[in-house]
Amino acid sequence: MTSAFGVAGAVALASGSNVGTVVGVVIAVVVVLLLVVTRSVFIVVPEYQRAVLFRFGRVLGRPRGPGLIIRIPAVDRVVKVNLRVEVVDIPSQGVITKDNVTIQVDAVVYFQVIEPVRAVIGVDNFRFASQRIAMTSLRSIVGRYELDSLLAHREDVNTELRSTIARSTTEWGVEVRQVEIRDINLPPELLRAMARQAEAERERRAKVIAATGELQASTELAEAADKLTASPGALQLRTLQTLAEVATEKNSTLIFPIPFELLPALRKVVNGSDNGS
Repeated sequence: MTSAFGVAGAVALASGSNVGTVVGVVIAVVVVLLLVVTRSVFIVVPEYQRAVLFRFGRVLGRPRGPGLIIRIPAVDRVVKVNLRVEVVDIPSQGVITKDNVTIQVDAVVYFQVIEPVRAVIGVDNFRFASQRIAMTSLRSIVGRYELDSLLAHREDVNTELRSTIARSTTEWGVEVRQVEIRDINLPPELLRAMARQAEAERERRAKVIAATGELQASTELAEAADKLTASPGALQLRTLQTLAEVATEKNSTLIFPIPFELLPALRKVVNGSDNGS
């Protein structure tokens, strides 16, 4: 009898543990299903995004969010759109300028979605489309400028690029914030020619500056000579000052100044002696 009771107790314990296992599995399955249903029904939209809701393929009015939105699983489809300013790099483009110079130009475009519904239903991929529009506009606009104008008036080119790209992207609910030409790569031959031109320009300026200095110096010397001629005593003092400057350098040079007034008399003496001979 004791063994029979023991076997019955063991069977009861085994059946109880099986029931507990089954209950645990059922609870786990229910929790997982609740999580899946919750994630399918409730969607969290961040502050920098908006959700465009489609029900049976038709868009439901204005975009939803930010915050918690509810959708019907298998009926509604949600497309999230980023409202932050995005950056699109324009790859380097080979462009021929108006004066037939081949250059490589790359740029960057800053744009922002302002109408999420139009950005989703107006174009297949507004990022890719904006990049292609920017590439085409870059080649078209840069080709209308000469190289010197392109290098000197880059801001004008950026403004024209922005207005041209904005005319196309506005239809998709995308606003172009800014367009900047990032780099202009010139051919090596043109760089060498520009370097020679810049060197020649610097030499020309140096010669002009030197000639201007000579002209100013000659003007000042002429004015000083006029003043010294008007005052013979000043000329004598200048001569003595020059002798004092030479004597302080401890050299063996001997300077004997002859006044310019004696030169005509010396010429007459020399001419008289020549005639007498």
